[in-house]
Amino acid sequence: MTTLPSHLPEHGLHTARLQLQPADVQHTAGLQRYYVENRAHLQPWEPLRSEAFFETSAIAGRLRSMAQHNASGTALFLLISRNGSDEIIGDCNFTNIVRGPFQACHLGFSIARSAEGQGLMREALTWALDHVFRHLKLHRVMANYRPDNTRSARLLERAGFQHEGLARSYLKINGAWADHVLTSLLNPEEQP
Repeated sequence: MTTLPSHLPEHGLHTARLQLQPADVQHTAGLQRYYVENRAHLQPWEPLRSEAFFETSAIAGRLRSMAQHNASGTALFLLISRNGSDEIIGDCNFTNIVRGPFQACHLGFSIARSAEGQGLMREALTWALDHVFRHLKLHRVMANYRPDNTRSARLLERAGFQHEGLARSYLKINGAWADHVLTSLLNPEEQP
């Protein structure tokens, strides 16, 4: 097991219904199951994935890299499951953590088709955002979504993210360059 950064509790974060655990190679089988079962569901919002992306060795390698980023403080990769279950139902990732005068990162997230519409991602994000603001002392979290992704738009709006603009041809998603709405959330403890 990888050494956890000092800012993370040993068993991750816990909400009323969920546990958010730091990504680690021990989650390889569970993450592979999540990716395979939700492949069609997630495809419209992600880059094209080759068959190699879903292979056990590739997933284990990505998890090792995620754990290294968690330990170094350059990212926080969290895997979401229901309390009392090992089944991964989503992820919540704070990447590109930049310190110095910026103190910011990017947020990415996904949830299983079977877990949509139950308020689970909102619950997970509420706890995870509180953690990055209070314990990582970040000032700004940025989250971007495709204009047609109404679920993400509603979720981010409910979480307090503010619309900042539109980035044209921002990311290559599902094989095509796609515009993205830019949003951000500022640390509420630092606001007047």
